[in-house]
Amino acid sequence: MKRVAIPISGGGSNMVELLKSMTGDHPARACVVLSNIPDAGGLAKAEAAGVPTVVVDHKPFGADRAAFEAEMAKALDQYQPDIIALAGFMRVLTAEFVARYQGRMLNIHPSLLPKYRGLHTHARAIEAGDDIAGCTVHEVTADLDDGPILGQARVPVVAGDTPETLAARVLVQEHRLYPAVLRRFAAGDRSPLIFEDAEP
Repeated sequence: MKRVAIPISGGGSNMVELLKSMTGDHPARACVVLSNIPDAGGLAKAEAAGVPTVVVDHKPFGADRAAFEAEMAKALDQYQPDIIALAGFMRVLTAEFVARYQGRMLNIHPSLLPKYRGLHTHARAIEAGDDIAGCTVHEVTADLDDGPILGQARVPVVAGDTPETLAARVLVQEHRLYPAVLRRFAAGDRSPLIFEDAEP
């Protein structure tokens, strides 16, 4: 049984879907939920689900990312994770931290990578006149929002969409895609999983 650590920074909606999926014959179970935000809403949800939680607040470390990440790695490694599934963890990780968990760390990003790395993905898709948006689960590498693509879900952009309305529909597909990819990844399947156009 694979052990999955889930770092979060906020409400943890993707984390909740991952936790709900890891039951029965699923090849993995959550071993810890970690947050860099002491009052992140997802912590209480993890505790309610019976999953251990730990906080490593980034603020006391200031600009010393290496020191923060060393503390984060120390906290994670106590739980001996086989897989780290970033779920709304809003800190850019250094190449050194990524190298420590290379090949074992996943992330979900709200665009069809390689389009729109970074922030404000939905606004950028609308501004560009795209008719399709979506989300991507990928292996984490040292380059931001890069790495082998493990799954994508495509979501139509419709007339009158705002970044908020598009984000809400993409989030529905994130909740569908990430658990499916994690299950396959935990079983050793790294072939890309593609969900075609969802309903608008």
